[in-house]
Amino acid sequence: MKIIVTDPLAEEAIEVLKKAGAEVVEDFESKGPALVEKIADFDAIIVRSGTQVTKEIIDAAKKLKVIGRAGTGLDNIDRKAAEAKGIKVLNTPFGNSISACEHAIALMLALCRNIPQGHASVKAGKWERHVFKGTELYKKTIGIIGLGHIGLEVAKRLKAFDTTVLAFDPFAKDEVFREAGAQKTEFDELLSKSDFITVHVPKTKETIGMIGKEEFAKMKKGVRLINAARGGIVDEKALLEAINAGIVAGAALDVFEQEPPKNKELLSCEKIIFTPHQGANTQEAKVRCGVQIAEYVIGALQ
Repeated sequence: MKIIVTDPLAEEAIEVLKKAGAEVVEDFESKGPALVEKIADFDAIIVRSGTQVTKEIIDAAKKLKVIGRAGTGLDNIDRKAAEAKGIKVLNTPFGNSISACEHAIALMLALCRNIPQGHASVKAGKWERHVFKGTELYKKTIGIIGLGHIGLEVAKRLKAFDTTVLAFDPFAKDEVFREAGAQKTEFDELLSKSDFITVHVPKTKETIGMIGKEEFAKMKKGVRLINAARGGIVDEKALLEAINAGIVAGAALDVFEQEPPKNKELLSCEKIIFTPHQGANTQEAKVRCGVQIAEYVIGALQ
């Protein structure tokens, strides 16, 4: 078994592969055309979000049997091309749920209390307490779009803030809403009633642009938006327009339409706080996802 790993994995994951007798090549530089040239000799490839496994790469893979994604999303893998060649595509849907959930909550609290701005102000030698007046989560209505593994964990934790949790997910069963302590809500109702909206859906053809100009127009004035799911689900141009129109009081983004983001107007907006797609970037999640995908890939190859 010959496996190429193109994004950093935990050492524990690499050990799982080697103990199973696999020849492991860690190559974090080869992307795109360079990976097309190298992929032919490998039985499996393991990636995170940093590698795009395109049709060109899959077509060039003569021996490839498995594509492993150490994480939840599969939007960086051409699953249709893989399926056409009989290549298994595996991921770890549970491995980073807690890390992503906690990051969404952290963004929500940072947005409430202007924590990044306050930090920068103190570092600059200022003491501007009056400038950074915040708001509480207590007794607020929180709208969760997507009640999968991450959305469910977010809902559970938000109940501790004595919030009212609304959730929209046409695929979730009633028992999931009960477990979450969330009210099952239609999309437009969630938009109109929520003080905070947090996004937890995968990036698909159906969800790209899911929150755009029309959706912002339906939102409660003063709403705050958090997106730690995938870039492109929230229309960035429409978000800026909604902020300028006074509909959105603030936003927190961990993901972007283009990564790294290049939109200068977006990045200069003082009512948005940013993190560099680090929702699942914890040591614990890295180990869990890495070990799980290593075990899954070895199992599939054997």
